[in-house]
This record gives sequence, structure tokens and C-alpha cells, in this order.
Amino acid sequence: MSTPQSPDALLFIASQCPHCPTVLSGLADLLKRGLIGRLEAINIESHPESAQALGVRSVPWLRMGLFQLTGARSPAELEIWARRAVSADGISDAFHDLLKQADLAQVLQLIQAEPARLAALLPIVANPEASLNVKLGVGVVFEEFAGQPALRQLVADLGELTQHEDARVRADASHLLSLTQTAEAQPWLLARLQDENAEVREIAAESLQTLGEVK
Repeated sequence: MSTPQSPDALLFIASQCPHCPTVLSGLADLLKRGLIGRLEAINIESHPESAQALGVRSVPWLRMGLFQLTGARSPAELEIWARRAVSADGISDAFHDLLKQADLAQVLQLIQAEPARLAALLPIVANPEASLNVKLGVGVVFEEFAGQPALRQLVADLGELTQHEDARVRADASHLLSLTQTAEAQPWLLARLQDENAEVREIAAESLQTLGEVK
């Protein structure tokens, strides 16, 4: 039996699509197990207007709760995304994967719709092993929210990351603090001027200079 926490799923398929049957079957199984609350499947050949309204250009195309997914997905992947759709930690994992797949536009869209979701990027900032393209994507998102309340509310969280054991995390957090455009970030950055790592010290100094210029 489904629960209120189960996401709904909307799937677009086509008759000649080789991957669509696997995705449809996997979603049907999730529906039976209550991991999704409702499943709607639309054949774009029968209803091209529905696909056009949502900008669907290829199939299989899936909306699972908040997220839009395209291409072949195994049953195991579908279950992961169904669970992510109802979990705060899951949203962070989803953002990581979307950025890894270069789907920056979807991440921006989701956070713009609910700015509090910006906090879901913090675990990525805290991960020193995150790939470069993911880190760059996070930076672009934070820049989009520079000086805005949603980012200023994360000053303390970013400040704590400037004390992380890994210098890469301290450096990234020190840079992101400059985007908050608030004096509340200064004490965290001043402390990093004495950091054991030269790059962290340099970034902290640059961030303090930036904050001075925006005041």
C-alpha cells in the first residue's frame, strides 16, 4: 500500500523504443511495492501534445517526484530515484548525480523553485573526493544565489566547513563564503588567514577583500 511519502511517476514512451519496456516494467514493480504512489504512462505517438507541453524530446522520459530522468534506467536505478524523491539526504545525492551528468539546468530549476534546497549542496562541498565538474556545478549554483537570503542562511554551515580536516574543503568553503556578501562571514575567513595551507590562506584573503568591496 502506498504512503503519502511515495512519489508519483509520469513516463513517456514510444512503440519502437527499445528501453521503454524495461523502464515501464520497473516502475510497475515499484508501484506494486508502494515505492511510488501513482504511475501514468503516455505514448507520445498517441498524445504528442502532452509530450510537447513538457518539452519531451526523447524517450523514455520520466518525472519521478521532483526529478526528470531520460534514457535507459535499470529497476535498481529507478528504486534509488524513488527513494531519493522523499529523502533530504536523497535530494543531495540526486543533485550530485545530476551535476555529474551535466544537468545543471535541472538543479538550478529545483533550487530556484525552493531556495531552501540550496542546503542540499553542502554535503557535496564537504566531500573532498567530489569530481571537478560536480564542484564547478556547485560553484555556478552558489554564484546564482550570491547575496540572496537562501545563501546567507548558510554562513554558519559554510563557516564550519572552513574548519574541515581536508584543505580542499576549507578552500572551497572559504570561496563560497565570499558569495554570501555579508559581514557575518568575516570571522570565519579571518581565522583561515592562519591556515596551515597556503592556498586556503590565499583564498580566505581574497574572500575578505571581496566582502570588503561589496559592503
